[in-house]
Amino acid sequence: MTRYSLLDLVPVREGENAANALANAADLAAHAEALGYHRLWVAEHHGMAGIASAATSVVLAHIGQATSTIRIGAGGIMLPNHAPLLIAEQFGTLDALFPGRVDLGLGRAPGSDQRVAQAIRRNLSGGPDQFPRDVMELQAFFAGDDRMGIQATPGAGAQVPLWILGSSLYGAQLAAMLGLPYAFASHFAPAALDEAIAIYRRDFRPSAQLKYPYVMAGYNVFAADDAEEAHLIATSMQQAFVRLRTGNPGKLQPPVAGYLDSLPMQARAMLADVLSVSSIGTQADVERDLAAFLRRTQADELILTGQIFDPAARKRSFAIAMAAAQAIATRELA
Repeated sequence: MTRYSLLDLVPVREGENAANALANAADLAAHAEALGYHRLWVAEHHGMAGIASAATSVVLAHIGQATSTIRIGAGGIMLPNHAPLLIAEQFGTLDALFPGRVDLGLGRAPGSDQRVAQAIRRNLSGGPDQFPRDVMELQAFFAGDDRMGIQATPGAGAQVPLWILGSSLYGAQLAAMLGLPYAFASHFAPAALDEAIAIYRRDFRPSAQLKYPYVMAGYNVFAADDAEEAHLIATSMQQAFVRLRTGNPGKLQPPVAGYLDSLPMQARAMLADVLSVSSIGTQADVERDLAAFLRRTQADELILTGQIFDPAARKRSFAIAMAAAQAIATRELA
């Protein structure tokens, strides 16, 4: 049966600060747990005024304290930014705090630009083979491999499942080669979704962590009790993408009625592309759209997201989405 999870970008709303965003993240995590979501992930972003999850492992500790059963994790850690030993120590610490609940999704992109990489003091000149080497080095630290010459403490022996994240064919190929679960970022980069899933399933090699291929796909949901409200709350994320693509990113903006219609054709086409894996509407709309996406992808898990300005409206949206998911599951069992 399909699992459903949440991705929270920990948005900083216009007029508020990171403290507000982190409080909302903990509240959303507790809400997701009560609704029955399987896991909640946050992602590493740097130098972005509208996202408060740069110190990802610290945010996860905060969320972990607000919950008790839901899995928590990174979706993902941008491994080029970090020495594998440090990530083993950070997530080993999280595993010690929240045993059996922690996931570690790994991305190849730096999640920022060259200026951020320089500020982080990371040398990104290792070439195209550096990311696979870093993933395997991280695995060795978790395994307590003596050949590393040093033990990650905490870290060695931690039971932290690794995931490969991607929005292109590269991640699919690496996840298949290493026998790891694969999460595709179709919620903002859907172009290669079908081909990437096909390659991953075709080339998958069983590993000590995973016997069979396991696919997670990102999906945007903007749900409300009436369609007009759903389309309104979706405009905050639409604004965020337009501002990002035009070099003017910032804090999450309040919804604007008629925003989409006010845009030039080029901007509307861009949004139609990047947000094509989305559902905007009532529970019936979300149920229909999720079912169609599952038929298309046969994904083992969907990770839902949606940047919504009003925290109460965001919680309501994810509650409606879970009701839609449960309705789909009921039909599958019938």
